[in-house]
Amino acid sequence: MKPINELTKEEALAELKYIAEEMAKSDIAYYQNDAPYLTDAEYDSLKLRNEQIEKRFPELILANSPSKKIGAPLQSGFKKITHRFPMLSLADVFSIEEVDDFIMSVKRFLNTAETPTFMAEPKIDGLSFSARYENGKFISGATRGDGIVGEDITENLKTIKQLPLTLENAPAILEVRGEVYMSKQDFFNLNQRYETEGKKTFANPRNAAAGSLRQLDSKITAERNLSLWAYTWGEVSERCWNTQQEFFDCLEKWGFPVNPHNKLCSNQQEIEDNFNHLMEIRADLPYDIDGIVYKVNDITLQERLGFLTRTPRWAVAHKFPAEQAITKINNIRIQVGRTGALTPVADLEPITVGGVVVSHATLHNEDEIKRKDIRIGDWVIIQRAGDVIPQVVAVLPDKRPETSQEFIFPTTCPVCGAHAIREEDEAVRRCTGGLSCPAQAVERIIHFVSKDAFDIEGLGEKIVEDFYKEGILHTPDDIFTLEERNDDGDLFSHQSGTALHLESREGWGKKSVDNLFNAINRKRTMPLDRFIYALGIRQVGSATSRLLAQNYGNFIHFMNDMRVKETAKLVSIDGIGGAMAKDIVEFFQEEHNLQIINKLLSHVKVEDFIDDTRHDSPISGKTVVFTGTLEKMTRSEAKAKALNLGAKVAGSVSAHTDYVIMGADAGSKAKKAQELGIKILSEAEFLELIQK
Repeated sequence: MKPINELTKEEALAELKYIAEEMAKSDIAYYQNDAPYLTDAEYDSLKLRNEQIEKRFPELILANSPSKKIGAPLQSGFKKITHRFPMLSLADVFSIEEVDDFIMSVKRFLNTAETPTFMAEPKIDGLSFSARYENGKFISGATRGDGIVGEDITENLKTIKQLPLTLENAPAILEVRGEVYMSKQDFFNLNQRYETEGKKTFANPRNAAAGSLRQLDSKITAERNLSLWAYTWGEVSERCWNTQQEFFDCLEKWGFPVNPHNKLCSNQQEIEDNFNHLMEIRADLPYDIDGIVYKVNDITLQERLGFLTRTPRWAVAHKFPAEQAITKINNIRIQVGRTGALTPVADLEPITVGGVVVSHATLHNEDEIKRKDIRIGDWVIIQRAGDVIPQVVAVLPDKRPETSQEFIFPTTCPVCGAHAIREEDEAVRRCTGGLSCPAQAVERIIHFVSKDAFDIEGLGEKIVEDFYKEGILHTPDDIFTLEERNDDGDLFSHQSGTALHLESREGWGKKSVDNLFNAINRKRTMPLDRFIYALGIRQVGSATSRLLAQNYGNFIHFMNDMRVKETAKLVSIDGIGGAMAKDIVEFFQEEHNLQIINKLLSHVKVEDFIDDTRHDSPISGKTVVFTGTLEKMTRSEAKAKALNLGAKVAGSVSAHTDYVIMGADAGSKAKKAQELGIKILSEAEFLELIQK
């Protein structure tokens, strides 16, 4: 990404337009759909970049600039409530140095050398609300909306037990504002229930709270167990407090919950100490916070300081580092993957990192645990690597408890008990149990039905795990006898000895069962490359599967060559090295694998590969990366289309990438592409390009 001072006027305008579009999409996703399009860090980075460009080129500020907006337009399902006083946002700072600059700006404006007292308040990661009272009675409630007009959530707010419906000794007109949130425990309980019921789970407590508060049916809101904190006011007929602290005292007398971690700070050192303290205890709090808000405590000084265009001069939000957090390792356990790899996983004290609740993190392998000296009970810094995978960055030795325990890496598989061996040139230890290991069997079936493989809708991870435990599925070929076994009372599940009768399962019915069988039957013919990928051969991804399909053309021909270890053609394929060739051949030497393949071939027709790759398309020879959710096709379809047009499809962005095709909810790949100056295309632009 080009430094601001090196941008030309044309480049600056192009960036401002791009940022405005991205942040507008993000605002709609965040405020209307409760499904963030960008992570907090990505959003903050765009916001800061926009401010810096506008500061250098004020004549280029757009009519739809993010600096002029708060929130997003309302959805049509709610009545509208106009705020008597706008619900403005706060300016963000990201370091203690920027906090110092904020304090200096306050002192300069007030023309004083004395540092005013500040109220430091935990910044709750929830949904802002406004509750209006007239003559001590709750009259109406609203969301922030676009800051001027909010959504009428009166009935939904009434379901929150902490909201008082009547007030004593309050001003005749009083508008109390605060944040609705969902506690970590209530979030986990809700997601656990939804997972059991086969419903879509929420990404984080903030989304869960926002989605719950903005239900058109208040009965659903009532079931979600929401909470709230109150922290400021809007319209008031008579103000009977002179400081922020006095207002909190009034709130408590009226029966509103006030955060116990609000703290008066009389100087910069107290502000910094409080920030560090909240960073340390953040993981232990029963709710998520993403920073600290500093407000000048004296209301008279607040009034003197006044407002900028859309933010107060007397308050600022100090954001925590969005992609890192400090939490505790409660346990270390071993996860066995479909290739038998034993991966150590840390069970963490749940914490939000980059807008997502993280309760587990990969520790990679036994060497990594030793190198970082990671122990059970340690306090650690974690971050999200790439888009999603949380990892432990470092241990905090000063916080190590005396009860911490070293982790002894097992030499046997924790699932099946088979020996777990580590090859001399590998960092990974693997279970030797093969398909007889239940962990590998379940993971292989999950892989078999995944998007880039057979893509069978209705067979998600939870259902596959349940079916395996109950003996309904043992190997992938069992999928194709489900309907037969379900219809015939004489055919039974492998272990239970009872007829399937899937319709009688909790949460299932005739329609869902029919949908599952239809989805399975649609996959009884499968392209060669997808069939190879579905087998789950170690090191063979979708791109390698296509290479194999292109070079062999027919599955039986390919399998026969591998069975007799005819590898000359295999190793001659560009992109397949000796180690990969060894894994492919060994897969077809295992008798159990061959039995499963032969059973599959009795149910599935594997189509010969027809190489329809174009070498004259606009993306032929180019490297493309897809990110986010596409609207007109699935990610798998898009990859297949790109491959057919002669492109190389990569999973990550690098200097060798030619195009990044960005859908909704794009993650850090889009940001990296922008930093590297790689051309970013929308789905529509990609489709237009490949039609040339």
